[in-house]
Amino acid sequence: MTQRIAVLGATGSIGDSTLAILADHPQDYTVYALSGYQRLDKLFALCQQFKPTRVCVPTKDVDSFAQRLSAAGLSIDVVGGKAGLIDIATDVQTDTVVAAIVGAAGLPSTLAAARAGKRILLANKEALVMAGEVLIRAVKTHKATLLPIDSEHNAIFQCLPASIQQDHAQIHDVSHGVRKLWLTASGGPFLNQTFEQMQRASVAQAVKHPNWSMGQKISVDSATMMNKGLELIEACHLFDLPEDKINVVMHPQSIIHSMVEYSDGSYLAQLGSPDMKTPIAHALSYPNRIDSGSQPLDLFALSALEFIKPDLQKFACLRLARQAMQAGTQATIVLNAANEIAVASFLDGQIRLTDIADINERTLTQVSVSTLGRDADIDDILAIDTLARRHTKMIVSKMA
Repeated sequence: MTQRIAVLGATGSIGDSTLAILADHPQDYTVYALSGYQRLDKLFALCQQFKPTRVCVPTKDVDSFAQRLSAAGLSIDVVGGKAGLIDIATDVQTDTVVAAIVGAAGLPSTLAAARAGKRILLANKEALVMAGEVLIRAVKTHKATLLPIDSEHNAIFQCLPASIQQDHAQIHDVSHGVRKLWLTASGGPFLNQTFEQMQRASVAQAVKHPNWSMGQKISVDSATMMNKGLELIEACHLFDLPEDKINVVMHPQSIIHSMVEYSDGSYLAQLGSPDMKTPIAHALSYPNRIDSGSQPLDLFALSALEFIKPDLQKFACLRLARQAMQAGTQATIVLNAANEIAVASFLDGQIRLTDIADINERTLTQVSVSTLGRDADIDDILAIDTLARRHTKMIVSKMA
């Protein structure tokens, strides 16, 4: 029986990689639903190729997109906006939800999928950064399955004992001997450049990652190291560990995707070519394995593997992420919101790349919110998110 897959965020880079794998394994997977936001021409082409049962577009585009599909002879149910995404994520016909929507917009549908007991392949960082405790609690309560497809978290997942993979609470069992997790970071395009060079960086330079092909927002986050800061926060929630048990190391070659350090001195690492199809294929087929279609790693071509301590002055966003995790979920919500506004402002040419960390820090310092209690839900989270965004826009307007 084939798995029916809903790819939420189908027109982005994660969507590209996921759909390439699904196309190679039609006997195992059916593309049941797709969603897109801005690239509707691309989404239309994907509907022609995969012929999903359902598709979600912005609410204002539902009628025109439905007419376009009908004119092409395609009978596909078209739904719109946040409600449409939630409807697809909770659809009884949906077996697996690939949560690949970028930003806070991906949170409601991911949480809904968890509450519907779905198998979730998580690429959306913000779901854990903003609502880690709420999402993990929903996964446990409703017996959903949460599998990370970020290359770093997937690597850690693969290097943990099977019993921890199935129940992350067991990571605290002394018999497993997990001492620390190590997240590797490429360092992005400015690893070997000065802070002054980063100050003068153009958008084109910031989004030109040396190893990975990614969307603009995540590429900028990689350039500032906020991407790794968000991944640190994610790892705390995914693997139920405090931030001081998670280290970050710069690894420019992007060959080792992350490591687990054990108390006996062993380090287990997952290696592979820098291709997102590898972790996606692992999560799609877990606990089995399938051909991902990625280029095999040529060990004989590896001349050296470097490991460098992060410069927390140049990459202040990484320091801010650790501080926010120490302060609690309310601070990580504020940091994520501030960063989304700051990155968008940089991409629009309003601020410099190095202003992003300054804006994030100012927002963290100036926005005062109460500590979220255990009964906090998505409305409480989104209220803090809205407040932080409003404040960040004020900071940006003064700087611009």
